[in-house]
Amino acid sequence: MLRGFTNFLLKELKELIRDPKILIGMIIVPVILFPILGGIMSFSVQSAQETAQKTVVLVINRDSGDNSSQFISFLNSTLKIVLINASSIDEAIPLLPENNATELIEIPADFSRNVTSRSPTLVKFYSVFSGAGLLEGIGSSIVDSLVEQFNRQVAPDVIVSQQSVIVKGKVANIDPRTLSSLMLSQQIALPITLIILLTYSMQIAATSVAMEKEEKTLETLLTLPMDRFAILIGKLSGSAIIAGIGAVAYMIGFTYYLGSLTGIAGTGGGADLVSLGLVPSLSGYVILGISLFITLLSALALAVILSAFAEDVRGAQSLVSYVYPFLFVPSLVLLYIDINTLPVWLHTVLFAIPYSQPIIASRAVAMGDYLTAILGIVYVTAFTAVIMYVASRLFATEKILTAKLKFRGLRRRTSQTVE
Repeated sequence: MLRGFTNFLLKELKELIRDPKILIGMIIVPVILFPILGGIMSFSVQSAQETAQKTVVLVINRDSGDNSSQFISFLNSTLKIVLINASSIDEAIPLLPENNATELIEIPADFSRNVTSRSPTLVKFYSVFSGAGLLEGIGSSIVDSLVEQFNRQVAPDVIVSQQSVIVKGKVANIDPRTLSSLMLSQQIALPITLIILLTYSMQIAATSVAMEKEEKTLETLLTLPMDRFAILIGKLSGSAIIAGIGAVAYMIGFTYYLGSLTGIAGTGGGADLVSLGLVPSLSGYVILGISLFITLLSALALAVILSAFAEDVRGAQSLVSYVYPFLFVPSLVLLYIDINTLPVWLHTVLFAIPYSQPIIASRAVAMGDYLTAILGIVYVTAFTAVIMYVASRLFATEKILTAKLKFRGLRRRTSQTVE
């Protein structure tokens, strides 16, 4: 029934392995990509931990007893404690950026008396929320751990902590972990949408051009009495529409999935992201839409350029896969860390990758930083203009028909290895 199957299978495998484009895209790129990604993730976690250990904590001590001094000394053994005089939390909030602090502790006036009498005493903790990433809450976690240690060593189960967050200069009575959980779906949704939209659209655009070349219909298309730039825009627009429909359908299902998990986890806590100002306004959504559209346009034009060097659909898809690391790595890195905490060179590299701009813009807009989002749009617009110009020049000449990307040396070595 399957006579000749083995020989045919070996023939197919040899043909695929001999194709350098497939070898690079399917084997070499992942082998290089994942170690790099793992190193970046390890660096991110280590950087977040080091930053948390250097956290500056402002302390309002309303108690003059020995127990409060002991508590402050205990915290100061791990964190940098700065004592401040403030009559209220609102008065203390402006002092946070002045001292480069992200945590604020308010010790009540009856702290020492309650610790001595083993009565519960309420200590209020405030964490600044900057929307920096999923590892942002490490600082508050370290403070929680120190309080638990002090409870065990000095005053068992006496200190009762009340966690709150400071969002855009205002106090919200929400646990930082709860707010991080609520922001999780918003932070994850855009990178996933971006990756799906760009990968779908680039594959569609590359396949469209490569199929025309493979079926020998591109020559006929280019001889039609219409502007060649119109042909380019038509292919880009069609690819964008189809990819957009697919991405919307995917995200509807993914949003339902995240909503189910949120309901199971019970992370709502009565928090309202709109009232906290963490949901973009209408103008913010417009800025995000422009950023995403321009980024998509540049990706489509780049896919068209790459497909021009392919002889068939399979080759075009392989060439487009070379761009995927520039989609996946920035999305995953920016999901975990604050780009502003990275070394200057790595910050510059991430900002220079145009496909990271929508993610940077989404976080900036949520925190009210419209300037960063607008600068990103200007940069991506310039990048897109260059890519569009190159693509239009390809369509304006006969190079779109004759251009080929050759790997003669690699093909020869691959064939020798297989044989």
